[in-house]
Amino acid sequence: MTPAVGQIDHPTAPPNWTAQVLTILPEAFPGPLGLSLAGKGLEAGLWALDVIDLRDFATDKHRTVDDAPFGGGPGMVIRPDIVARALDDAVARHPSEARRQIYLSPRGTPLTQQLVRDLSEADVVTLICGRFEGMDERVLQAREIEEVSLGDFILSGGEPAAIALIDAVVRLQPGVIGDHESLSEESFEGGLLEYPQYTRPRIWEGMAVPDVLISGHHERVREWRKSEANKITEQRRPDLWQRTVECRKARI
Repeated sequence: MTPAVGQIDHPTAPPNWTAQVLTILPEAFPGPLGLSLAGKGLEAGLWALDVIDLRDFATDKHRTVDDAPFGGGPGMVIRPDIVARALDDAVARHPSEARRQIYLSPRGTPLTQQLVRDLSEADVVTLICGRFEGMDERVLQAREIEEVSLGDFILSGGEPAAIALIDAVVRLQPGVIGDHESLSEESFEGGLLEYPQYTRPRIWEGMAVPDVLISGHHERVREWRKSEANKITEQRRPDLWQRTVECRKARI
């Protein structure tokens, strides 16, 4: 079996959150998750990454995980028995009632910041990375697998989507990002896109930083940022803006 990835040898405490990834490309992990703040958190044991190679659960000498689809058609389909054995092994490796099992699929529930927050509260999240034409529907039903999508586009496999989802959740784990105030001001927190950001130089290519940001008046800065977030959300994401307006009306 492929060993767990990202566990420190002698952690002082159990990790806050564990991501399990079922994949035929275990070498894709940790990838960017091993770098920067996520990587430091992984090394410190603030979260754990357990990568499981689906081919380890094949029964033939070629380690085959797929077969032709019933009814014909192009491509191959991942077998349900192999995925089921891998999932059962994943549960045995990290038993927890606070577990979420997710298949990354274009037909799934869209990944939102609210869903990211929900997943961050689980102890273990098991992510199944599809390949080929997908996987047998029966294993999704039998193991009550959730389906989650990053958006209305197609990837070659679920690995990039798994990395994106894990990164989003890891950022919310205690200790990974030191400035918790910055998390509360990011895009999608409060249903809005983030306001514009500026830094030095004060004037660049003839464009100046807005005067309010160098005024030293914290209340005016706060109001400006709120106004800009409202404006940008209304212009660029009218769907988000409509939901925000409806939520505000409901609170009145």
